[in-house]
Amino acid sequence: MEDLRCGRRMGGRNAVLLVWLLSLPTILSELSSIAMEYIDAAMVGRIGSGGAASIGLVASTTWLFWGMLRAATTGFGVQVAQLVGARRDGEARSVMVQGIVASSAVSMALGAIASSIAGVLPRWLGGEASLAHDATLYFLIFMLSLPVLQVPMLASRMLQAAGDMRTAGGMNILMCALDVLFNFVFIFPPRAMSACGMELTLPGFGMGVAGAALGTVVAEAVAGAIMMWALLVRNPKLRLRRGERVRFRREVLVKALKIGLPVAFESMVMTGAMVVSTAIVAPLGAVALAANSFAITAESLCYMPGYGIGAAATTLVGQAIGAGRRTLSRRFAWICTGMGAMTMTVSGALLFIFAPEVMALLTTDAEVVALGAAVLRIEVFAEPFFAASIVATGALRGAGDSLVPSILNFTSMWLVRITLMAILVPGMGLKGAWLAMAVELSVRGILLLWRLRSPRWLVHAK
Repeated sequence: MEDLRCGRRMGGRNAVLLVWLLSLPTILSELSSIAMEYIDAAMVGRIGSGGAASIGLVASTTWLFWGMLRAATTGFGVQVAQLVGARRDGEARSVMVQGIVASSAVSMALGAIASSIAGVLPRWLGGEASLAHDATLYFLIFMLSLPVLQVPMLASRMLQAAGDMRTAGGMNILMCALDVLFNFVFIFPPRAMSACGMELTLPGFGMGVAGAALGTVVAEAVAGAIMMWALLVRNPKLRLRRGERVRFRREVLVKALKIGLPVAFESMVMTGAMVVSTAIVAPLGAVALAANSFAITAESLCYMPGYGIGAAATTLVGQAIGAGRRTLSRRFAWICTGMGAMTMTVSGALLFIFAPEVMALLTTDAEVVALGAAVLRIEVFAEPFFAASIVATGALRGAGDSLVPSILNFTSMWLVRITLMAILVPGMGLKGAWLAMAVELSVRGILLLWRLRSPRWLVHAK
């Protein structure tokens, strides 16, 4: 990272190499997160499509609250990246501590609000009565656990801001392994097996859908505790120093709100639109709802590299801004966006070819597999533009420009996707919903590229 802090010109090859060095651990981290979704979906899928449909019914609402919690960490993470880039590590540590306190408070408030609606949420979303019990339990467990779930999210954000992508990536891989272990324990009942001539009984609680939520929460809690230790004790830039005073400054909170509130707004309108989308799809029945849920999980294989490169873009742009190198920050933004588009184009092509096989990993229901594969092959054509929107948004946030991207995302999601879904779903079913999604993702990518091309986003870089 020394080239960001000095006046030397960074060559194109070195810039691309640096992006990959920062992106790959985060891509592995995203891959492990996606793997956790696959694990949960596949394990629950083995107990029937009803369990998968229950999770799919409340998934978008879970993302809504999850996104608002992520927004609470974004405003502080951007400031830490810029301060590290300016070699003001002491101030970065103060901002980090202030972020830990603020994010903890926000997570408790969000958890209380979400838990209060858990019982009526499935009915609000138009789900079948048979899905309500499992859907409520799944949602309630996640929402009560938000103070725990924000720990790995915040620790990962701060480690990435300091340029340490490797620790967060490694811990997320560990989280994935733990998720498998705890899911087996919580989802399935005790099972007998033979090994080396001995009869063994594998432990299990047989909690089904609720066990999938609990297994993920426990896995995140263990990995989060390790990540927080790595951040506060081991990281050379952000570890706490004995005797160092931490200052809680009003201007830090104001700047965090300035960056984070548009992100929270974006999360609300984006996932709010996904809640509406779920409500539009829910009347199509359990098969369509399960296929929609599994296809969303499968499609995440495509955009996982985009989020990894987007995280690198946030760090690189933020640190370049902090070092006073705005031209370099602009180069990083475009290099990252181009790399993201190329990577997701390749992953989209592979998903188009292997869509039935990927869906078959998640469920044994042939009807769900066929419908899920069909809708995946519609959406993958939008992956290059989807990549542009993901990575460009990450780059813009690294410069503190979060309001305009949020407005653009809101405009695309509500005016394009929801409108098209309302028109297409009655006649085309789930395929109409995914055609609307493909069109909207393309529009969103074009809008974010337009913003990145404008020099105005650098005005926010302070």
